[in-house]
Amino acid sequence: MILLLGSTGYVGSAIRRHLEARAIPFHSLSLRDNHRDARDVLLEAVRRLKPQFLICAAGFTGKPNVDASEGQKALCIEANIGLPAKIGEVCASEKIPWGHVSSGCIYTGSRPDGSGFTEEDPPNFDFRHNNCSFYSGTKALAEEVLRDMPNLYLWRLRIPFSHVDNPRNYLSKLMRYARLVDVRNSISNLEDFARITHDCWAQRIPFGIYNVTNPGSVTTRQVVGLLQKAGLGPKNYEFFESVEAFHRLATCTPRANCVMDSSKLLRAGIRLPSVEESLGDCLRRWQPA
Repeated sequence: MILLLGSTGYVGSAIRRHLEARAIPFHSLSLRDNHRDARDVLLEAVRRLKPQFLICAAGFTGKPNVDASEGQKALCIEANIGLPAKIGEVCASEKIPWGHVSSGCIYTGSRPDGSGFTEEDPPNFDFRHNNCSFYSGTKALAEEVLRDMPNLYLWRLRIPFSHVDNPRNYLSKLMRYARLVDVRNSISNLEDFARITHDCWAQRIPFGIYNVTNPGSVTTRQVVGLLQKAGLGPKNYEFFESVEAFHRLATCTPRANCVMDSSKLLRAGIRLPSVEESLGDCLRRWQPA
């Protein structure tokens, strides 16, 4: 049996649906209102339910976007650093293997040769570089806290998208934003990500950090072109003249835009379709709200 934390959020809901669809036994536990007592609440649940594996999709992202983290820093720290640290302590003491949803937003740009960041590359969009959003800073610091814990997967998600219309869906956002900025990113199919959180454990791949992004990268204009070809969204899109103009006029905090390398997953035996293949599949199966 799997114990799932954060099953009501955008990512956690996708993991829950995946487990349900495959008839995989699991139990959902919410720690949202119990951050201070999270260790005791979780310890009691673990000893009562005796899970074989724990998946943590709990955390704070802010609504409607990460800008909200700037005004709720204490909550962001507690949910993104303090809570997973407590979960890790319980899992270590009870000898339960587990996985935590991390983020690729701890990087910006690409490696000097233009290739994607690997799991071995240190973050370059974090508090240590003093160039990040508060949200990105907490996700990078959480990895520092967790990375030496035993029997742990750290799954890095990056700009989730799927075939279902949702305010959190990257494709939905592009359809609705009045003005876009053209940047290159690696992105994650939400269904693939949900599948992999279970497959890592089911296939017993080595514990560690994994970039869970569909191979390749895309620019905003490339995705817009696919949306237009599929007849989705407006016929004409307006773009900011530069990234600098976007930050000056549209946001209150820096944004991460980065290319990531997910070949470590492939070497471990877990395949992800390319980003182009995955985007095409989502647009063919598009489900409007």
